Formats: sequence, structure tokens, C-alpha cells
Amino acid sequence: MTPQPDPEAGAAVKAADRAHVFHSWSAQELIDPLAVVGAEGSYFWDYDGRRYLDFTSGLVYTNIGYQHPKVVAAIQEQAARMTTFAPAFAVEARSEAARLIAARTPGDLDKIFFTNGGADAVEHALRMARLHTGRPKVLSAYRSYHGGTQQAVNVTGDPRRWASDSATAGVVHFWAPFLYRSRFYAETEEQECARALEHLETTIAFEGPSTIAAIILETIPGTAGIMPPPPGYLAGVRELCDKYGIVLVLDEVMAGFGRTGTWFAADLFDVVPDLMTFAKGVNSGYVPLGGVAISSEIAATFATRPYPGGLTYSGHPLACAAAVATINVMEEEGVVENAAALGASVVGPGLRELAELHPSVGEVRGTGMFWAVELVRDRETREPLVPYNASGEANAPMAAFAAAAKKAGIWPFVNMNRTHVVPPLNTSEAELKEGLAALDTALSVADEYVR
Repeated sequence: MTPQPDPEAGAAVKAADRAHVFHSWSAQELIDPLAVVGAEGSYFWDYDGRRYLDFTSGLVYTNIGYQHPKVVAAIQEQAARMTTFAPAFAVEARSEAARLIAARTPGDLDKIFFTNGGADAVEHALRMARLHTGRPKVLSAYRSYHGGTQQAVNVTGDPRRWASDSATAGVVHFWAPFLYRSRFYAETEEQECARALEHLETTIAFEGPSTIAAIILETIPGTAGIMPPPPGYLAGVRELCDKYGIVLVLDEVMAGFGRTGTWFAADLFDVVPDLMTFAKGVNSGYVPLGGVAISSEIAATFATRPYPGGLTYSGHPLACAAAVATINVMEEEGVVENAAALGASVVGPGLRELAELHPSVGEVRGTGMFWAVELVRDRETREPLVPYNASGEANAPMAAFAAAAKKAGIWPFVNMNRTHVVPPLNTSEAELKEGLAALDTALSVADEYVR
């Protein structure tokens, strides 16, 4: 795992990228992607020999780190046996992946529809909900991200929706609870929960319950800020869905498969949705895979009525073999338990200590290996370190923070005025402390912008 510098090769990789690769969510001429040569465990390195502790888990998906030998071997073995096969057939890797996933999902979510990733999982979950209920509308939260495809980006709440929002997707947004930046003038979690539920029920009433197919929520919102809902909120949403005949869809694409210290974040709140989307950590992102876990009631809708949807690569054997190996590794090596234990004993306490030291830290929140650090200019007013959806010069404080983190040896997850601490779930205690020390250094740079 010792990086060997080769700047010439790195320059060639960068040149080919800049000449031919079109990057997502980017102004193409304003980006400078790092050329990466290798990765292992919780680290990756560039062609100049610089090594980084990955506090992003890729895009919050390498839940067991990079290049886990058992998963690499499982992919190789599956490729030698059967590289691919059409989804209409029963294939061992596909069947076993579905069985292992269904064994861990809450309640009766025992049927698994495989997709290529999280966005198309959301697309199909909402299609199923609309067909099951015969209703057109979907309610979703403003502080959310559900994917970049057409329906998924429309139910998304953050600014990435704006360019694609035609206002014809049958989507209505509402405010979910977030006490630190409450939209309900709440002072306690109990007030925030009660007022958020009242707001949601009012929205349902004014939109017309008979027109609403589904409410979709990230169990714990990810990219939007890692905001665990207050006690009772998800149970209250479940009750509203039952009251009005609405399908509850929980998006566990980011929070699922051990990220929160449980197999699924829903386990923390003892809530069973009607549909649950997953991707990312299901196989640590080694081969693209996502899916929808389906309740028995919704599955029965399509028992004799064809489901009008499918994908060429649904349940791809290589992806499913990677999922089987990943889930088995997580079980055998206690990866979920490690995330819970080190989140509680190292990450949470460490971040709270940094909050005491750095005036730029407004709030620390999270669970397991799923944490957010809210950066502010003023703790009293809670003014964000940079404005909402800032770019260019307005985003300079966060850009300076990120540059300092990289210089200190970690690759940070930065979004708006936050940094998220989302390392692989099997990151060691020593590695976590190394990362926290680097964050300490970077936060000193953020402190320079405090009023």
C-alpha cells in the first residue's frame, strides 16, 4: 500500500480525462479532478505519491473500504463462472443476494426488485406506489436528495433539482424536522416533532389525501445534512400514511447497510415502510447495484398483474455476487457493530471535542459512521459559514477548509456549509483518530472566517 510516485503517468490520465470525460454536476472547464492511481482499505493515493484517508467513502458507499480481498475474489469467481445473464432467469448470485437482503430488511419487505443504483430504485419505488394506489402525487422533503434521474431529481429537495424541475412531476415538497434550523420556531425536539407532523398533515389535507400515492423520506437525510429525525417523527409519518392510505417509501440508499450502526436506519426508529430503496453499501459500490425492498401488500398488487418496468441489468450477476460477499463480510467481521461502537466511542466524542475547540462549529450530529459538522460564522445567530448553495468567491471559506483538510491528509466530504464524516465502516480506531486530528487542523482555517 506504499504509493509509488509517477507524475508522468498521472499527467497522461488527467489529460485524457480533461479531453474526453464529461463530469456530473460540474461546469466542465472549471474543475480539476484528482488523478487517482490506487486505493486500499480506508485510503487512496494519487500519482504524486500523496495518500489520503478517505472520510467520504467514495460517495458514501465504500462501507467495507476499498479492495476488500473477499469481495474482489467473489467478483473474479463469478466472472469465471457466469459474467452476465438476463434478468428473467433464476441465477444463483441474484437469488442469494435477494435472500440475504430480505433477511435484513424490516418487517415483511421480502421481495427485492434489483436496479442499477439508487436513483432508478427511487424511480421504480414511486412507480410501484402510484400503480398500487392509483393516485398521482408524491410528497417529499425540501432537505433531501433522491437521485439524478427525472422523477428522482424532482422529488429531491436540494438545488440540484431546480434545472430539471418542470413542475409537472406530481411532486409536492414539505418541511421535515431539523431543530437546529427549525422552520417551526421550535425550541425542543418534542415541539419540532409535533409541529413538523402537524405541518405534514395539513399539507396532506390541502393537497387532498385521495390524490397522494406516496410520501418519500430519507430515513436519515444524507447529502442534505445528516439530520436524524426527532423521536416519534417517523412513527408519526407512518401513522399518517396508514390513516390516509398513502404508501410510505423510506430511502436508505445512503443510510442503509450499516452506515448508521444498524443494518438499516429504520431499525433505529422501529418503523417499517411499505417500500424501501437501497444501493451504495449493499456491495460497497464495487459493481453498480441498487434495488427496492417491497412489502407483501404491494407485491400482491403485481401477483397476477404485470409490473410495467424493468432494466437490462437488473440483478446483474457480478453486482449480486459482490453483494453476497459484502453482506457476508459485514456479518463475519462485525462491520455493523464496529460502526456502532466506534461511532459512539470515537467519532461522536471526538467531533464534540472539536466543537468545543473551534468557534466555526455550530453543531455536531449523527450516529454510527454517519456524522455532519455544521460550520457557521456566528454560533449565536447560526449564520452559515457560506450562504445556501454558494459558489465561486462566496464559497471561499469552505473551499479553504477543504484544501486544508486535504493538505492534512484526509479527503473531506463537503456540501454547502457542512463537512460530513462518513468513513468506511471498518475504519480502525487509529485511523479515525488520525482523521479527527486532520479535521482539527482544517477547522482552524474555518475559524478564521468567524465573526
